[in-house]
Amino acid sequence: MTRPLVTILDDEPEIRTLLADALEEAGFDTLSFSRARAFEAALATHTPDVCLVDLSLPDSDGLTLVHRLALEQGAIVIIISGRAQVQDRVTGLELGADDYIIKPFDPAEVVARIRARLRGRTRSAPSDTARFNGWTAHFDRYALEDETGTETTFSHAEGEVLRLFLESPKRLITRAHMQESLGGAAGESFDRAMDVRISRLRTKLGEDPKNPKLIKTIYGAGYIFLGDVTWR
Repeated sequence: MTRPLVTILDDEPEIRTLLADALEEAGFDTLSFSRARAFEAALATHTPDVCLVDLSLPDSDGLTLVHRLALEQGAIVIIISGRAQVQDRVTGLELGADDYIIKPFDPAEVVARIRARLRGRTRSAPSDTARFNGWTAHFDRYALEDETGTETTFSHAEGEVLRLFLESPKRLITRAHMQESLGGAAGESFDRAMDVRISRLRTKLGEDPKNPKLIKTIYGAGYIFLGDVTWR
């Protein structure tokens, strides 16, 4: 069985070594980079399953890189940063990161969170394609296709939320269930990140923000997806 590939982007050699040793012992392959430029060049020939990204990079804005990775690569993106403020965590999750780990950390926690994310992706993948209300969601290439064949990409994080809705149409999905299914620590940052991802999905689906027809907010309870869904 192919070992999952984890890329590590951090300018501190001790952090890169610590993570690489822990991950390789746990059964992962790793590639480590100290600069964003070298990391981005490697993406032309490697397709990582998980990207660990530090925000404080000497040659790039880490948040901008996270956003681009989430939209273009389809990899699970986990921020590892010394920035512990709530707003930094919220911003990172809003831009598409799947998780946010604060330095200093226990390498075992990083391994556990990566495994949980990969298990969630495998467990929630009965099919790569779902059709609903004139739309087709292609989870293999992270794209929404409308009736004219025009495609709009979505991030891995947005895809997790969309799949959750499409697997449970016309059923209430509570915030607690979303947190349990998608992982991450419950709290303000998780709630804000979910609100942003759902708002972006509504925009991509052409929903009226004041009166959405597909993804309805049930205030005080959660969300419900009202489309008719078929998987293939």
